[in-house]
Amino acid sequence: MRKKLSTLFLIAIVSLSSCDSMKKITSDPLSMLTSKTWGLESLLGNAVDINSFTSGIPSLLFSKDSKLSGFTGCNNFNGSFNLSGMGLGLDPGAMTKKACAGDGEKNFLNALSQVKSFDISGDKLKLFGDAGKDLLSFLPIK
Repeated sequence: MRKKLSTLFLIAIVSLSSCDSMKKITSDPLSMLTSKTWGLESLLGNAVDINSFTSGIPSLLFSKDSKLSGFTGCNNFNGSFNLSGMGLGLDPGAMTKKACAGDGEKNFLNALSQVKSFDISGDKLKLFGDAGKDLLSFLPIK
């Protein structure tokens, strides 16, 4: 009986330590960013006003090779991002040039240019500026 308990204890320890290493793998910042396409939920702390974006909700897609692509709510873009720990810099790069009504695209791009860091809690991606200013939040697009 004692040998069975020792064996079960050893199995439990191995299982727990492998869970710990899985947490480390899944908490890799690059993996966290590149695992989903992100749809805009809030801009500068306010819920997205769908009327500000003529052709749909803005989105971001991060690739493992530091490429960034997305949609501004009017135009598509292809650029890059720079990741250093939880520090993040975004460069939308080249963009289509459709005329866009309202200020939605301009406000979205302005917020993107100010991003300095990010956090992912649950399914929400939050992008922050200087001094932790809440700039944008995103949810996965299904």
